[in-house]
Amino acid sequence: MTDVLVTGAAGKMGGLSAATIAAQDDLRLVALVDPRGGASAGEAPCFATVEQALALTFPEAALEFSVPGAVFDNTKLLLAAGVPTVVGATGLDEAQVEELAAAAAAAGVGLVIVPNFALGAVLLMRFASQAARYYEHAEIIEVHEAGKLDAPSGTSLRTARLMAEAPGSALRDAPGEQPSRGLAADHVRIHSVRLPGVVAHQEVLFGGGDELLSLRHDSLSRRSFMSGVLLALRRVTGIEGTVVGLENLLD
Repeated sequence: MTDVLVTGAAGKMGGLSAATIAAQDDLRLVALVDPRGGASAGEAPCFATVEQALALTFPEAALEFSVPGAVFDNTKLLLAAGVPTVVGATGLDEAQVEELAAAAAAAGVGLVIVPNFALGAVLLMRFASQAARYYEHAEIIEVHEAGKLDAPSGTSLRTARLMAEAPGSALRDAPGEQPSRGLAADHVRIHSVRLPGVVAHQEVLFGGGDELLSLRHDSLSRRSFMSGVLLALRRVTGIEGTVVGLENLLD
């Protein structure tokens, strides 16, 4: 039995994750953290801050789903307390990831940073990195709910990075700046759409000689992320160091 703390527990993803964790036989929800209050799942108490939660509970793993501005500080506190942590929230830049990785190494605990918990989305990234060996031109269209704070999404940026860094990648630099052509990231243009009524959708388009290859994944509800959340939590306690991307936990 692994005792788990969840931050951002009053949010949509944090709340669903907490309820899912509370229903597992091998995981026990011991603390919820959210400055807004009002979070509830199982019998776990809700705290306003990570410091308060750590003072009164003893989690063996943590799931970080707070708002982008709080992710770094919360994760740093959890790692300093020796709590293996899964970060599902966005908002970390490369320098912050490096600092958190150093904190995890110093504490001797695992850190798993996951841009997307949907197994289908992770497989799409893998397929896209394989296809990048054979096409010079690719673009990404990602669609998320109107309230998503970051654009492009962490998933699309991670996809572009994996495509560019794939062994033998044939991708060339994206065309120069043009109005309405999206953000150029790692040789790939990313087009972000934010609309009410959607959850998470991503399509990767590869253009070649007289052909178009399209790879697409659709999350129809947030429940599609729960299998990845549980996988990461069950694996993080056995990891030393930092893992970025759920794909690295699949094999």
